[in-house]
Amino acid sequence: MCPDSTTARGRQGEDLACRYLEARGLRLLERNYRCRAGEIDLVMLDGSALVLVEVRLRSTTGHGGAAATVGARKQQRFIRAARHLMLTRPGYRRWPARFDVVAIDAGPAGSAEPVVTWIRDAFRVA
Repeated sequence: MCPDSTTARGRQGEDLACRYLEARGLRLLERNYRCRAGEIDLVMLDGSALVLVEVRLRSTTGHGGAAATVGARKQQRFIRAARHLMLTRPGYRRWPARFDVVAIDAGPAGSAEPVVTWIRDAFRVA
């Protein structure tokens, strides 16, 4: 798969996740926050909670679903990026933060619709 198509698919996954969360009452604050430590796909507000969202997309489930790709190493990079975000966006510190994952997997055979799973409070800072 060429990088452009991978990037485009990732963008589509983020768009789908954003619409899914907005339909459930969350408000988008920022997309694709990047720093040397890593990236946060979506920064959203859920009532009085700052929600840092990792979006994972899988077109096949042969090696596990999308949620299975958020291992310890990915979590640590995400946490480091979150710390950097809080340093550079002091206004965000007024809300308690949580880490959510939106996993998007291929739908059942013959279905064009992906399966979206929202995992609230998917992991915590140790």
